[in-house]
Amino acid sequence: MQLIPKTGLLLIATSRFRELGKGLAQGDYGLRKEAEADQYVKELEKFSKVSFPGIVYTREDIETAIQFFQSEKVDWVFALFLSWSEDFAWVRFLRDMVPVPVFFGCKTRDSISFTDTADESDFVEFLSAGGLVGTLEASGSIKRFGRPMLVTSIGQTDELMLAARHFSQAAAVRTALRNISFGLLASYNEVMWSTYVDPYNFFMKAGPELRFLSVAGLTKEIGTIDSQLVHNTRNILEKQYQVLPDIDVEKFNASIRASLAVESMARKAGVSMVVLNDVDPVLLTEVGLRPGFLPCPGTDDVAVVPEGDLGGGLAVYILKKLSGKPVSFIEPFHIDMKKDCFAGGHAGPNDYTDPSGSVRIARDVRFAKTNYKHAGAPFAWYVIPPGLKTMLHVSECSGRFKMVCTLVKALPCEHFITSYSHGLFRPAAGTVQELFQRLVSIGVTQHYGIVSGDYTRELSYLAQLLDFDFEIL
Repeated sequence: MQLIPKTGLLLIATSRFRELGKGLAQGDYGLRKEAEADQYVKELEKFSKVSFPGIVYTREDIETAIQFFQSEKVDWVFALFLSWSEDFAWVRFLRDMVPVPVFFGCKTRDSISFTDTADESDFVEFLSAGGLVGTLEASGSIKRFGRPMLVTSIGQTDELMLAARHFSQAAAVRTALRNISFGLLASYNEVMWSTYVDPYNFFMKAGPELRFLSVAGLTKEIGTIDSQLVHNTRNILEKQYQVLPDIDVEKFNASIRASLAVESMARKAGVSMVVLNDVDPVLLTEVGLRPGFLPCPGTDDVAVVPEGDLGGGLAVYILKKLSGKPVSFIEPFHIDMKKDCFAGGHAGPNDYTDPSGSVRIARDVRFAKTNYKHAGAPFAWYVIPPGLKTMLHVSECSGRFKMVCTLVKALPCEHFITSYSHGLFRPAAGTVQELFQRLVSIGVTQHYGIVSGDYTRELSYLAQLLDFDFEIL
């Protein structure tokens, strides 16, 4: 689903110049500013929904604008001085506007449309072109207020709008995180203490509320899943993917039923991300398998990650919101020095729905020889497709969250790691050994979200908005 940020547009001008040039064929200052404002609205509407209260000239205007932005619940504010202007509007905005991401821009012009200011129209244009004066004046107040979540950018229109687009995406993700819940089912993974995060800090800093789901609740939900729905889902999977010949149909049905139940349980709990401890002995004993088809065919509203890692879940959710694409959950397995790449992937539930990837429905061999009720139940065995990927890690250290991201290239490969969704990856810059030396030096965990495309700029902005430590490798 495409992320459409809600933008508040704050354009500041001065009433002192408003009537200058009245009656001129080229228009007065006010008319020229209106034309400029229309252009900003059009540019921002290319990637966001714009709430524009009109150009701010007076104290009453800025009060109206602040109330309007708050009533519209904008994700961020694009602020810009259209020329020099008095301080009163800007400092009131800095003081009185609720905490919200602010992108303060300054547009540089390709050229100046006058040679001197002897002509009245040229003089009005000279004053109209003075956005740099207003920007410099405003910068002092930015520093003095020290308002959080405010970034500055200067550039020509295309440069400014590209940076604003990245910022707007980050701001929209911040809003989304503050309005969702994660579900932990049913516990942290007790053998991976480095992945633990403080749920209160998670809510306060990252945004999501954490809800605790139980295996007993999942078992009950499994019992409510309609057999016809299971049958229909299996038909879709069998038509879409290669089913290996050693699949047990009843265990196939059980895996589908459990997958449907996880999503159903999440919806009833109002949860957008399920952090599933899929190796929890209670889960495996009571349910008898690891759910293998998440997301279920035709759904995209509930994401699921394995091994009880909230930080890993946050990384996946962030990439999912930024990209609107399927996101894989991986851990690097080993380095291949000859090919300068590393193998990475993960057992358990993983998003397998990228049509560019390769999927086989295969037995979960890792548990096939256990005494669990549905031992070896099948799952979507997925190979991550080739191309440029953003790899993101999130964890907590000493009360602060950190985001570490890098670009990697997924290499073409066949299914070669049984029971694990997987791929081969090479850093986009530097060697694979250098990459892992830096990761180990920073101090991370083994879990990463990975998605097609480059989202490093958006992640950089998002880390600022969430007050996370940020490293890009």
